Amino acid sequence: MMDTLNYLLVGFGVALTPTNLLIAALGGFIGTVVGMLPGLGPINGVAILMPLAFALHLPPETALILLAAVYMGCEYGGRISSILLNVPGDAGAIMTALDGYPMAKKGQAGVALSISAWSSFIGSLVATVGIVLFAPLLARWALAFGPAEYFALMCFAFACITGLMGDAPMKAVLAAIIGLSLSTIGLDSNSGVYRFTGDNLHLSDGIQFIVVVIGVFSISEILLMLEMHHSSDGMVKITGRNLFNFQELVHTRWTVLRSSMMGFVVGVLPGAGATIASAMAYSTEKRLAGDSGTFGEGDIRGVAAPEAANNASAAGSFVPMLTLGVPGSGTTAVMVGALSLYNITPGPALFTQNPTLVWGLIASLFIANVLLLFINIPLVRVFTSVLRLPNWALVPGILAISAVGVFSVHATTFDLMLMSTFGVVGYLLRKQGVPMAPLILGFVLGDMMEQNLRRALSITNGELGILIESPICKGLWIAAVAMVVVPPVMRMLAKRKEGKD
Repeated sequence: MMDTLNYLLVGFGVALTPTNLLIAALGGFIGTVVGMLPGLGPINGVAILMPLAFALHLPPETALILLAAVYMGCEYGGRISSILLNVPGDAGAIMTALDGYPMAKKGQAGVALSISAWSSFIGSLVATVGIVLFAPLLARWALAFGPAEYFALMCFAFACITGLMGDAPMKAVLAAIIGLSLSTIGLDSNSGVYRFTGDNLHLSDGIQFIVVVIGVFSISEILLMLEMHHSSDGMVKITGRNLFNFQELVHTRWTVLRSSMMGFVVGVLPGAGATIASAMAYSTEKRLAGDSGTFGEGDIRGVAAPEAANNASAAGSFVPMLTLGVPGSGTTAVMVGALSLYNITPGPALFTQNPTLVWGLIASLFIANVLLLFINIPLVRVFTSVLRLPNWALVPGILAISAVGVFSVHATTFDLMLMSTFGVVGYLLRKQGVPMAPLILGFVLGDMMEQNLRRALSITNGELGILIESPICKGLWIAAVAMVVVPPVMRMLAKRKEGKD
């Protein structure tokens, strides 16, 4: 333990140099701006700055600090467009929109933004402490997850979606099935066969996440706004309070801590990511709240839970990268590429061969997290000023940003037409009360679920027993069944009790 503290002090010595401190602040601010732009997300933010960092001949520890700060900043920034515009900045911010946007419509946009910044801070802080204390142990635990365990984890994540179903479970199941179906379009990586493309070359690589999320969230939201004809007013109300109060802080304290720990554990698993972490945290808090919650209508815990979880997951993804050399997320995969530019190979030997780099990065996560809190809280008033714009100015602005984000993927008008189609379909589904969150989660998790199922079955030549063989698989399946079965049973018992009374 003393060795760990000594190494951490060395790391703070590296991270607190004026150059690295300035780089961390700059990276955090850039990440926040990139994160709030729909469709860009942390992968694009890090990928854009990686060649710049190398071209500027930054030392490897400084370059890694910059990229890590951008990554954390993007996780902070993704919530802004979710709360203000109901347009998630990335997949991890989908769950934030479920209660963040209703809070904004109630005139609590500032409160939602500030509590999300605080939750993000605590989530990242808890996860960074976890990296310091448990990184080697958690890395060994992550190795126990094979394809079968990952498939069971995906099924558990889908079971968690039942927490979002509310009074219309079949509509949520329909949305999840649509999302899963969309994820199967494109080239089958195993057989090389084109699936459900209709001989359209534009669909050979599948449908991009940004096209789907912008369509079903952004475009459908624009259509709903135009339908309301509130041309002289801002999209949502705005009030003078831009900061959460002490009562709200106390109300969310256990939610934030639970979600932070859950997000960190999920983040340690390579490839699991913030999407699963935020969905699990949100559904868990919704179940714990029971009848006392107003989830989906603007419950502050519905903002705090996913924000704490996705930021903790982002920090947790550094564990497998640093200790095993296995990227914990798409963004850390780009960062592994950045290290390769400096001829540095992450893995167990990195802690002994280059401790200055490793502990400088870990210390910079603490510092960047504090800097991001101080950057984001004062900017709440600036962010909420977007809501003062009338719809005649706001709608074209959202449409322009959405179109640019989608067009930047492949630079084709086909993606724009596909976005518009998804927008109309999303609008019609939302008019019928079909939730969009299960659709997006099904689309995001579908490919991972299919690939892990195939790998698991290829190990045993098609024997299904491998899916329930290990203790981890058994535990996840039991938890998944409980998530599906227990709530209806509890509601049935509650109705019987009311009938007797």
